Amino acid sequence: MRLIADSGSTKTDWCVVDDGMEICRVTGQGINPFQQDEETIRDIIHNDVVHRLKDVYLIDEICFYGAGCRDRMICVLEKLLSNAFDKADRIEVCSDMLGAARALFGGSEGIACILGTGSNSCLYDGKRITANVPPLGYILGDEGSGAVLGRLFVNALFKGLLPDEIRYRFQEETGYDQAYIINKVYREPMANRFLAGLSVFIHKHLDNKEMKDLVIRNFKNFFKHNVMMYRRQDLPVSAVGSIAFYYKEELEEAAMSLGYKLVNVMKSPMDGLIKF
Repeated sequence: MRLIADSGSTKTDWCVVDDGMEICRVTGQGINPFQQDEETIRDIIHNDVVHRLKDVYLIDEICFYGAGCRDRMICVLEKLLSNAFDKADRIEVCSDMLGAARALFGGSEGIACILGTGSNSCLYDGKRITANVPPLGYILGDEGSGAVLGRLFVNALFKGLLPDEIRYRFQEETGYDQAYIINKVYREPMANRFLAGLSVFIHKHLDNKEMKDLVIRNFKNFFKHNVMMYRRQDLPVSAVGSIAFYYKEELEEAAMSLGYKLVNVMKSPMDGLIKF
């Protein structure tokens, strides 16, 4: 049996597959070896996966796709997974970007994008990633992501760039004031998750022109600073992630305005990875 994991900043989807058929699926905490120490990751694997899956001893192959999985961190995760699943004789740890590309395009060429809490993109030739514009995280980059969308929204909200009605509704529906948000962003961990969580409010009020324009501007920045850098306007563009999925209409509009064709959007890459 094969265990497939798709891990982002917020959550990890784990799926057990046997002969191409899904046996079971569980969701747990996100795993990022650049943000978490080995003990934390070990606890997540045991609590979220090992203790919740049946017939763990039958798993002989593991494919883990995750954020932060490169260089030395690959060895760290391979060791932790090997210790947790001692019957697995084949363990492959790859970037979440390669997982997204495989899920979206299979063996075909294209530009694959991740638009969730964070963002990323790559040029994919059907087998491997041939080019990757560094996303740089939500402080230095991550255009198009939920975290950056939240940051843009907070900036516009408290600088008076959005209608008073939106500000009133935001405070009424969330109870967040400026002081609370500043504290969450600058003094507490996982500010990117908090900012991305504001997407729930943003999506609810897309009927407001300024809000819709904010979302489209975020996606246009993603294309301009990432997708357009590959200089392959001839290739199809596909995206995976909650932000891409729930804002598909706005993403399509941004893509079309810059001369790109969005052909596929998936909320999660898991279904595509099962078929790969």
